[in-house]
Amino acid sequence: MAPRERGTAPSSPPNDDDVPTKGEQFPPYYSTVDLVHQEPEEVNDPWDLPELKDTGVKWSELDTKGKVMRVLTAIVKFILLLLFLYIFICSLDVLSSAFQLVGGKVAGDIFQENAVLANPVAGLVIGVLVTVLVQSSSTSSSIVVSMVSSGLLDVKSAVPIIMGSNIGTSVTNTVVAMMQAGDRNEFRRAFAGATVHDFFNWLSVLILLPLEVATGVLYKLTKLLIDNFNIQSGEDAPELLNVITDPLTDSIIQLDKSVIDRIAIGDPEARNLSMVKRWCVTNSTTVLQNKTVATCVNATSPCYAVDGQFLQEVNKTWTDNIEKCNHIFANVDLPDLAIGLILLACSLLILCTCLILIVKLLNSMLKGQVAVVIKKVLNTDFPFPFGWVTGYIAIMVGAGMTFIVQSSSVFTSAITPLVGIGVISLERAYPLTLGSNIGTTTTSILAAMASTGDRLANSLQIALCHFFFNIFGIAIWYPIPFMRLPIRLARGLGNRTAKYRWFAILYLILCFLVFPLTVFGLSMAGWQVLVGVAVPLVVLLIVVIIINVMQSRWPDRLPKVLRSWDFLPRPLHSMAPWDAVVTSCLTGCSKHCCCCCKCKSCSAEQMETKDITIYDNPAMSKDEEKDFNYVTQF
Repeated sequence: MAPRERGTAPSSPPNDDDVPTKGEQFPPYYSTVDLVHQEPEEVNDPWDLPELKDTGVKWSELDTKGKVMRVLTAIVKFILLLLFLYIFICSLDVLSSAFQLVGGKVAGDIFQENAVLANPVAGLVIGVLVTVLVQSSSTSSSIVVSMVSSGLLDVKSAVPIIMGSNIGTSVTNTVVAMMQAGDRNEFRRAFAGATVHDFFNWLSVLILLPLEVATGVLYKLTKLLIDNFNIQSGEDAPELLNVITDPLTDSIIQLDKSVIDRIAIGDPEARNLSMVKRWCVTNSTTVLQNKTVATCVNATSPCYAVDGQFLQEVNKTWTDNIEKCNHIFANVDLPDLAIGLILLACSLLILCTCLILIVKLLNSMLKGQVAVVIKKVLNTDFPFPFGWVTGYIAIMVGAGMTFIVQSSSVFTSAITPLVGIGVISLERAYPLTLGSNIGTTTTSILAAMASTGDRLANSLQIALCHFFFNIFGIAIWYPIPFMRLPIRLARGLGNRTAKYRWFAILYLILCFLVFPLTVFGLSMAGWQVLVGVAVPLVVLLIVVIIINVMQSRWPDRLPKVLRSWDFLPRPLHSMAPWDAVVTSCLTGCSKHCCCCCKCKSCSAEQMETKDITIYDNPAMSKDEEKDFNYVTQF
């Protein structure tokens, strides 16, 4: 065995042949860890579903009292699970109301920019921003319908906004996934299960928005359906889940959502109105009155001259308040912003608490044979040759469940923790999410069919555009397994966020706030500015993607300098420097904010020093060698 210089580290872990035999003296550079022969550990795939094992006493080994207690415990856990799920869904509803109070009027102001809405890219990001602000694609769609019916917006310009609302509604389950950041692998799976929805929506827009701008395929198809079918106004969309949740949510807050619609269509009086509903029962009375006008030319109602004055008949409406609302904020004299912030903080706290408790209960319930059965039912495909049918049945299940709960955000937020704890695989969550996209559009179609008069055709056409947008997206990104890019992209993002958890927050801010706001600002400057900035960035992005693919598959075909990104500064091709900055900032904040953190860090340093003393041989560092040589000279 060839000796190495003192103070240098071994270039590789020593083999069994390198370990000194009996009678030989151990060289100083060996550590006791290297002398222990370790069997190679089996590396587990973090995307494999965890085994849900039964760690308790088997049923057959229990006595009568034990069996009764286990059954009662299971019943209590199931009741608590339903209770927490109910509160979780109600908190999502209150969260949506809070966002509307905070940003609803801003959303109405955004929709007033009719010149900007003519730009399809601007319309897309406005749909994203408004839906993120009000946390409801149904609300943003209803605003668009109101604007179309009032003549402020045509259906063709409304299609990109509907696409944007489809993207904005997926932010809720992404926020829910961040509540599982405590466990690295759970967070990896949960964040991927949530963002697979984001990637599907963005990729669908990437294909279908240019296609719609070039050909108008969605507008023409829905226009053909509206013109060829004699569609009659029907009843309101059935309220299934709302019948259960409304008693609780209505006792907390009730909103007058027509205020946003009136701001969007340019009603100046609506800006001074509160969105908090104070009176639940009102009576509106409309009478005909004479109004003095300057001239009767171009009058839209009967107008005549009396004693040298021109009088025009106009409708005058006033509202009598009959019965006041009974919710908590009905008698509170606070501005909408203050009420919205209070509800936002409380609903987020309740949402996170319920989600943590739901995950804990599911982890305690899904054990043993029950867990095996549930996992098999949810994740097993049909036998050959009908395995391909399973995904389409999952799409129908997702559509049906979303139709029942009447919200894609609620359904996808409910399955996100199940993906995190390993009950549902990412491959099964993907078709369920696609089905939820269809389910939310069927609800809007039924709601549109309840419209009357001139609103029926426009609202139904917009709802059908939303429906066919998702159908076309599914036709592109699901039937062919090779084209299921959202799954692969979600896996990559899940791996990145599991390694750097702060990246999840950065992703949310960039994807749903910074990027839409930037595009909206460039659109306000004019389409020339937008094209001038966007085209070089898009070309650069395409080049980077092509180089990345070639680096992984055909590196020999690239110039030597492009076979890796090492020629760039490290922060431009690695997250490690940014992670060091974030970690140091968080560590500095914790040291200044909490005194006990300093004690913990001291004890951790002591433990680390202790470990080094026990396991590491005193091989000298360079500084120690210099001191040693200096001393030996004397």
